Amino acid sequence: MSVLQEFSKGLWRENAVFKLLLGLCPTLAVTTSAENGLGMGLATTFVLLCSNSVVALLRKVIPPQVRIPAFIVIIASFVTVVQLCMEAYLYSLYQALGIFIPLIVVNCLILGRAEAFASKNTFRTAFFDGLGMGTGFTLALFLLGAVREIFGSGTLLGVALFGEGYQPLLLMILPPGAFITLGLLLAAMNRFELRQK
Repeated sequence: MSVLQEFSKGLWRENAVFKLLLGLCPTLAVTTSAENGLGMGLATTFVLLCSNSVVALLRKVIPPQVRIPAFIVIIASFVTVVQLCMEAYLYSLYQALGIFIPLIVVNCLILGRAEAFASKNTFRTAFFDGLGMGTGFTLALFLLGAVREIFGSGTLLGVALFGEGYQPLLLMILPPGAFITLGLLLAAMNRFELRQK
């Protein structure tokens, strides 16, 4: 498989949120706004990219008996870097994402890619796989957050889209709104794929 194919599979064919339904805990919890979705997506992409790369580089050094604990240590190291940088430079986003930043360590998308892909492939292939899967995850979170923010607040990235008379649909920024929005987006994507066939 070419590098472009490795990258693009995470955008649509194997999208973590819309196709594999992985990482739904942060997906549903933090996407009350497009900014939160983008922030969580980029943080996850950084961790996925770095952990995939390091696991691929060390795949022949890590003994099979301790591969999972070794992968978790690698992932946790990069999550700590993300958490400290976010706390130092993006404090309001850090507060908005809260406990979901350290929970990136146990995101099944990241551990799954380390175990199923990066530990069996070269650095270059694992790098582009991580970049593609992370980009797809980020786009999914941004889209989900944008839809919820537009209908729930009448804004997009904090910019008002409608006049003062707009009555926001508050359900969209509450937890049930996450499930409703995800369900509608999944239905729309499935319908689009069926029409393509």
